[in-house]
Amino acid sequence: MAETVLEVRNLRVTFRTLDGTVEAVKGIDLVVKAGETVAIVGESGSGKSQTMMAAMRLLASNGEATGAVEYRGRNLLELPKSELNKVRGAKISMIFQEPMTSLDPLYTIGNQLIEPIMRHRRLGAKDAKAEALRLLKLVHIPDPERRMGSYPHEMSGGQRQRVMIAMALANDPDVLIADEPTTALDVTIQAQILVLLAELQKKLGTAIVFITHDLGIVRRLADRVYVMRRGEVVESGPTEQIFTTPQHDYTRMLLSAEPTGRKAPPAPNAPIMLDGRNVEVTFRIGGGFLAGPPMLLRAVDRINVILKERQTIGIVGESGSGKSTLGRALLRLLPSEGRIRFEGRDISTATKDQMRPLRHEMQLVFQDPFGSLSPRMTVGQIITEGLRVHEPNLTRKERDQRAKEALREVGLDPVMRNRYPHEFSGGQRQRIAIARAMILKPKVVVLDEPTSALDRSVQKQIVELLRKLQADNDLSYLFISHDLAVVRAMADYIIVMKQGKIVEEGPTDEIFDDPREAYTQTLMAAALDATRFRAEV
Repeated sequence: MAETVLEVRNLRVTFRTLDGTVEAVKGIDLVVKAGETVAIVGESGSGKSQTMMAAMRLLASNGEATGAVEYRGRNLLELPKSELNKVRGAKISMIFQEPMTSLDPLYTIGNQLIEPIMRHRRLGAKDAKAEALRLLKLVHIPDPERRMGSYPHEMSGGQRQRVMIAMALANDPDVLIADEPTTALDVTIQAQILVLLAELQKKLGTAIVFITHDLGIVRRLADRVYVMRRGEVVESGPTEQIFTTPQHDYTRMLLSAEPTGRKAPPAPNAPIMLDGRNVEVTFRIGGGFLAGPPMLLRAVDRINVILKERQTIGIVGESGSGKSTLGRALLRLLPSEGRIRFEGRDISTATKDQMRPLRHEMQLVFQDPFGSLSPRMTVGQIITEGLRVHEPNLTRKERDQRAKEALREVGLDPVMRNRYPHEFSGGQRQRIAIARAMILKPKVVVLDEPTSALDRSVQKQIVELLRKLQADNDLSYLFISHDLAVVRAMADYIIVMKQGKIVEEGPTDEIFDDPREAYTQTLMAAALDATRFRAEV
């Protein structure tokens, strides 16, 4: 029998809020043994992440944990901070769900990797730098020598997630807690990361606690599964047993949830809402008095896009391919070359003041909902902030009513509008971000990974919601995602990007059923082959 390295007994987690005490975790038990992978699954808000945040004593200031979390017989909830710090980051390490908010924007990636290595492994600066470089290569960061000097905002969401994984692996931990570690990754890199984690586990005997909403990953990677709902464990057991003979109705619902349906194309004579011609975005990286001239990175390379009314264009490709940059450029949120027209009006050279009246008609739902939601504002204030600018004549009562309606539309209880972002799960925060965009009744919406933090059952609801909003309000979407199952259910036209260029485009069914380019074929194979990763591991 393998040794138990982490044991949770009767863990309860509560939060004090303006609406009273919220019980997020309700007396759960779980066991993690050396060298095994334990998955914790459930819908957003089920208590998955809060369970492990409590175990690491990283709860928000209004949170409290009771019970026992024992690491090799020592209760972490009772350890003095000096002793706890010898365990956190060294013996137990965590990959957080939102890499942008976990990485310090003021320090380079290299510095943020080197510091914990020097602290926990007592290496000198030179050896720590070499180890940091090795870790970046291990998680497949392109051009790792140069990326050591990059800041978090200079990297894509997927690249930042890989840096977080490298930081978590830096000190060869006994237990690796992975909270949605592949959420921001495209399918090909996701496959590499899963193989990497499995290889590390075999080599070092590391136990992995895998928190995820992606049941496909769970089946391929986990030895045992705990299914959580509303703060309780409703079912647990060996992975194959959970997937083949689930006992609880909730588990069966999770296993059957998948975005379905197909998006009909717009009418042939539908008006053009957004027209980008030869759009080009170039970034200057590095440079300075001692560093020499900066390097020019062409993130978007002379791309043409035509978006019609009621159309959804899905933009897919690996992280760093330029998907998000293209979306922001078309909304004039980044400097770009080329011509961009919105409803026939040339906005290529429009100033900030000239763009302001159009902003409520051109909205963006960000990839990282936590980083884009002010921690100092309630959800109600966040959602209605745009109304203050674009509909200043509304009364406070009218704004509040609009906030209630927007929250209902995205499946959240309007009572929650008095809470703050940190009191919500990742999936709930993503829905808040969608509500903030939709409350302004836009015409064009760029959705940048809008379902990346959501479990499958909620993804299905959001896909259906977005399609309904589109039909009811004649909306046009640019849907940026690495989740090809969601893209197929949402989009009627696909653009495949690689290194800032379009490698293939066409109607959705045509791209999925008969991709012409080798790169597109690789993406499809990585996303749709459910057995490959287990064979590789």
